Amino acid sequence: MNSLCRVGRSYSASIRTLPFLKRSSRCFQRREKTTCNSIKILEAKSAVLCTLCSRTKSVGYEWNPMRACIRPYSTTTAAEPESASETSAEYHCIIDDKETPSGPEDSHEFQAETKMLLDIVAKSLYSEKEVFIRELVSNANDAIEKFRYLSTTEASAFTDVDRPLEIHLAVNKDAKTLTFQDTGIGMTREELVANLGVIAHSGSKAFLAELKNSKGDPSGIIGQFGVGFYSAFMVADKVTVYTRSVKPDSKGYIWTSDGAGSYSIQEGEHVHSGTKVVLHLKPDCMEFCDEDRVKGILKKYSNFVGSPIFLSGKRVNTIQPLWLMDPKEVTPEMHEEFYRFVGYSYDRPRFTLHYRADAPINVRCILYFPEGKPGLFELSRDADIGVALYCRKVLIKHRAESLLPKWLRFVKGVVDSEDIPLNLSRELLQDSAQISKIRTVLSNRVIRFLQDRARKEKESYEEFLRNYGVFFKEGILTSQDQMEKEELSRLLHYESSQLPQGEKVTLAEYCSRMKPGQRDIYYLAAPSRQLAESSPYYEALKDRDVEVLFCYEPYDELVLVQLREFDKKYLTSVEKQMRQEKKTVDYDADSSGLSKSDADELVAWTKKILSGKAHTVQMTAFLDAHPCVLTVEEMASARHFVRTQFSQVPEEDRYRLLQPRFELNPRHSIIVKLNKLRTSDPELAELVVRQLFSNSMVAAGLVEDPRNALVHMNDLLAKALEKH
Repeated sequence: MNSLCRVGRSYSASIRTLPFLKRSSRCFQRREKTTCNSIKILEAKSAVLCTLCSRTKSVGYEWNPMRACIRPYSTTTAAEPESASETSAEYHCIIDDKETPSGPEDSHEFQAETKMLLDIVAKSLYSEKEVFIRELVSNANDAIEKFRYLSTTEASAFTDVDRPLEIHLAVNKDAKTLTFQDTGIGMTREELVANLGVIAHSGSKAFLAELKNSKGDPSGIIGQFGVGFYSAFMVADKVTVYTRSVKPDSKGYIWTSDGAGSYSIQEGEHVHSGTKVVLHLKPDCMEFCDEDRVKGILKKYSNFVGSPIFLSGKRVNTIQPLWLMDPKEVTPEMHEEFYRFVGYSYDRPRFTLHYRADAPINVRCILYFPEGKPGLFELSRDADIGVALYCRKVLIKHRAESLLPKWLRFVKGVVDSEDIPLNLSRELLQDSAQISKIRTVLSNRVIRFLQDRARKEKESYEEFLRNYGVFFKEGILTSQDQMEKEELSRLLHYESSQLPQGEKVTLAEYCSRMKPGQRDIYYLAAPSRQLAESSPYYEALKDRDVEVLFCYEPYDELVLVQLREFDKKYLTSVEKQMRQEKKTVDYDADSSGLSKSDADELVAWTKKILSGKAHTVQMTAFLDAHPCVLTVEEMASARHFVRTQFSQVPEEDRYRLLQPRFELNPRHSIIVKLNKLRTSDPELAELVVRQLFSNSMVAAGLVEDPRNALVHMNDLLAKALEKH
């Protein structure tokens, strides 16, 4: 040891240069030697340790006599916390297991139940065993909320009203136990018998009834059914309850049962005020002795319970329930962190809807609209709704299918309502009328919110619409309510024939500038703007300067067909308008065109050539730049049929189902020359008319595979080039 001291003194000069190094009051080892005025050398086997003053709490220095050097090291470890204050901040546990029985044991039978009923409640009521943790934590929180309320109204009737109100859990793998302890109101002997001796009797439920009669505020109490406690028997073959009421001069009691139809009660010593529940776990339920497993369940179900929850001395529920806070108090950073927590996402929310309402139904919610693109699973209708259902800050259902329509499955967030009707196990929603009302309220609020975003954040909304517009279109296709369809359609944007490429309008904006007397909203489906503007169907309306909406996605026209009308105006495709509108052909207006007799002869000849394909052939007055056009009765439905089911229909039946009408332009040069060819070169004329019909089928989008239109192309070219 003398040599060790000499080494310390010889390096005292260098040690003094270490910043803020003072004499330490704390040591980590068994023996110590003072070597200088600035440091206390602490011997521990082959190393010498020292600590710094409070100005550098997290750093110490290690002296290694083998290397004669000093190096920094971290003093913040789980086994050796830095200070007593930090220890208390990180670790806090009230579970001490000092309770002992002190009186005779009284046995009781469950008052109104049989073993079979207990088995049903404990083993068949819940879909997941882990739910028992949610139920027992909720019971503990109920006891705390009950004490909190009564201590403010009847403080003189209770003892120790200023103690911390907390919930503690502890696991013990050696003893195979899981312990829950709260500092709530506790129970007297009579309350033990009343609350735990009768299944489906709830102290919280009775307390709520009493509060309502006195017009108090019952919103903090969760328990409603009185069966949650017995979920413990799903995982435990023995349950022991230690409880002491906060009423003055109350005794401690120990309640014990194996779930076989009876229980015992006896007095106990060293029982703290509140309630402690010890579960002796079954051999096949030892997973609930694992701290990480229990922590995961607590974070899943009880992360937002109002009372602090500690597991093995460490606080678990540290995230605030933002949906219960004033929206003005929640910062974007808080929303971003909460979004990642509830949505299991790594992007940011593009839009955030923080919504609270008391009428027509009580609801508190935060809904997030993602910034990134939807994933493949979200696009599938089999994907789950991304909104979690809470009831008074306790998770009821992680993915609540009934709260939002399927087309809002990309939305992530939390919905909390005291009015949500639950089944006995608090796992399933019951009242369909009430749930339908909640769904309607939330859906309408989401639509109004997005309409507002579209006005105030146009660029951001346009980007959002490119990624998620498909969900709104799905909503229109699947909804049975015309009003909901029209409200949803207000979220959609389309390019217009009267605006430059890239600029879009809403249906409402289209209606605001309709021409006097116009009763229809016209639209045209095409793969691109170029094809839409060069379409024969658009030609007639273009000449009349009528605005037309361009739809580029294959399902857009199906959406508009399903929508049918908007603001009492019919949605009409330009193909349907062309087919239904009557306009007489003026053969005398253009001397270079066909005469009435030539036109009639050409129509009859064309019908013969296209027999089995064209259902009707006629002349049209709607075309100018195009030689011909083809229409069917319901073009959008026909195109959808071609894309989805045409391959299953024999070719000879396809035209019979479509019943296409082939219309010729008597003023176009191709039609005029075709009329001459039918007498001068019938073979070439037949090839030309067949090719014109094929071209029209492709232009109408009624060909499953456009390559079929090339079948007669080579024959036509060869015939046309014979004389060259």
